[in-house]
Parts: sequence; C-alpha cells; structure tokens
Amino acid sequence: MRFEAYSFGSIRVDGTTYEHDLVVDHGKIRKRKKAASKGYRDAYGHTPLSVAEDIPWTCRRLVIGTGASGSLPVMPDVEDEARRRKVDLVLVPTAKAIEILNEGMKETNAVLHLTC
Repeated sequence: MRFEAYSFGSIRVDGTTYEHDLVVDHGKIRKRKKAASKGYRDAYGHTPLSVAEDIPWTCRRLVIGTGASGSLPVMPDVEDEARRRKVDLVLVPTAKAIEILNEGMKETNAVLHLTC
C-alpha cells in the first residue's frame, strides 16, 4: 500500500484519490464514519476521534493522522483503550503519519484526518 499526493482535503493511495477521512484496516480502506463522535463536537470545537467510532484495534500499532495542522482532537478514552489493548498509539499530523505508513504497514492500522 502506497500513500502519495497528500494535500489538504485529499490523498491518493495506490492510484485512487480520496477526499474524505480514511480508516486503514489490514490493508483495506474505508471512509471514517464520525457520526458516533459528533455529540462531542461542542466540547472540542471539532468532531474528535472517540471510542464510539469503529476504530481498527486489531493491530500492534495504530497511527492517527491528526490533520494538516494536527488539529483533530483525540479523546482520552481512545488513549486509554489503546493502553488496555496494548496497541502502540501514534498521534501525528497526517503528513507525518503518511511517512510512517510508507515506511511499513506490518501489524499497523490507521485513521487519517485529511483537513485541519
């Protein structure tokens, strides 16, 4: 899996361009469904990543791309769940997340926020 051509609001993966947040689960890509986290938006000023979402926990490392400027809030319950599951949680701006993912995806899943 090759991540390329990331810019604010879009990314190309293996030749396909996406213009929405992505979840990468064992090499399969799906759209991030953030509706379950919308109720926390007022508290964070942005829809955060929460454990209410379908996070791909079956991995050793979970890379969270927090957006172009790193503005995606990640709720403490996500960090708690990662510790409970013994998953190495990597929180970095999306450009850095893509660098990490391009170094190797072995036992790694991801959630990539493409804007802010």
